[in-house]
Amino acid sequence: MTTGTILLVEDEKEIADLLLLPIKESGFNLIHCDNLQKARETFEKERFSAILLDINLPDGNGIDFCREIRAKSHVPILMITAKRDEIDRILGLEFGADDYIVKPFSPREVTARIKAVLRRTDWDKADNHDNKDAGQGDKENILNYAGLKIDYGRQEVSVDGNLLSLTKTEFDLVSTFIRRPGMVFTRDKLIEQVWEGTFIQDRVVDSVISRLRRKLGNLPDGRPRIKTVHGAGYAFTEV
Repeated sequence: MTTGTILLVEDEKEIADLLLLPIKESGFNLIHCDNLQKARETFEKERFSAILLDINLPDGNGIDFCREIRAKSHVPILMITAKRDEIDRILGLEFGADDYIVKPFSPREVTARIKAVLRRTDWDKADNHDNKDAGQGDKENILNYAGLKIDYGRQEVSVDGNLLSLTKTEFDLVSTFIRRPGMVFTRDKLIEQVWEGTFIQDRVVDSVISRLRRKLGNLPDGRPRIKTVHGAGYAFTEV
């Protein structure tokens, strides 16, 4: 029984062949596109549980496609790259990638990362594109704090009435922080709770939080909603 479909955007046939069987054995269908044009066309026609997206493609940059997807969908995106330059990773995360996989990798690592992302997002129960009519929310599942509103039923966050465009990882971070304002979370604790212990570099955590902090903005008194506690971690600012 399949549990969803994965879109693989990768121009190296050897890598696609390497991933085909393990992903299917993990219960997913796999659709492979070897360039961005095919990927764009396929993304508009199909519903996907997650996307494996190479950075360097023959007709463009995967980061640009990542940015395009994020403008209209929260589908989890795992970037694939042969570059170990941290700048490339940060750039990808700035445009909304949920995780990174660096070549060379094992098929087991890739399937484990996919499952970890989907456990966090439960994306297989949602539509690939935002459905404005789906779910009306539940007052019991709504939390308000200092101008921030989290609707757990709709998986939405708004600040002062303005709906934010968040990735599922960002949503999980907000949910983690807001349950205990003032509590300091170390990077390791955030990786354990949000990334479910998947191997994530500290700089990746810092980048996602930096992006989230910009989206949430500051409190009326100018303090950031997420503060850095030097030498310790991060905390949601108490009011």
